[in-house]
Amino acid sequence: MQGIEVTVNKVGAKGTIAFVKVKGYVDTTTSSELYGVLANLLNSGMYQFVVDMGGVNYISSAGWGVFVGEIRGIREQGGDLKIVQMTPDVYEVFAMLEFNKILEYYETVEEAINDFDISLGLDITRSSERKPIQIKRDDVTIASPHLKNIDRKTDKEKDRRLKKWSNSVKPKINEAQLPLVEKIKTIIVDDPNRSILDIKRTLNTQRFGNQKVGYLKLRSILKEYNLETKELRYRFYRSR
Repeated sequence: MQGIEVTVNKVGAKGTIAFVKVKGYVDTTTSSELYGVLANLLNSGMYQFVVDMGGVNYISSAGWGVFVGEIRGIREQGGDLKIVQMTPDVYEVFAMLEFNKILEYYETVEEAINDFDISLGLDITRSSERKPIQIKRDDVTIASPHLKNIDRKTDKEKDRRLKKWSNSVKPKINEAQLPLVEKIKTIIVDDPNRSILDIKRTLNTQRFGNQKVGYLKLRSILKEYNLETKELRYRFYRSR
């Protein structure tokens, strides 16, 4: 029988976020262990969760039910539960069951933590408010802030410039006939805050010739061109 391993650490600028790392197989047998961890955290008064599923090989509907069953109560307490780093196989089931309409998914741990800290009104670009986050040596170390939606929240002038760019610049060529990489770069220039999934969906529109590309292939292309994170995509946008 395949087992499960769950570890918990407190992270975030104020240490109020429960970083839950799950490994193994989450099915009918093991989901009760995951539920027990979540219940204990809720009973201790924690309502902000980042669940790292990068080490999950399989999760059944019973496993997803642990999160979906608690999300309403968590949000009623002003908290949230964010899923990060799913493998392509796990994400495929996640999207197929439409849990992406209920639970928020982030590509990196850093994005999810920053989103919580921003919701607290913290300026994560200031070192006085944001210290490097350490999450166990064998898990992940976050050393620099990620630019998820910082500019939209903290710099109105840059936001207006971004909107002006996207509304005023008209394509001079048929974007549907562009090479795939150029289509991806065009989408990033339009809006550097798009996630990989947003880029994937935008490619599959009439504007870009209903270009279909798998999540893994798209992520590989972004990595090849040094565009795999939102921070890097934002830097690319600023350089254009």
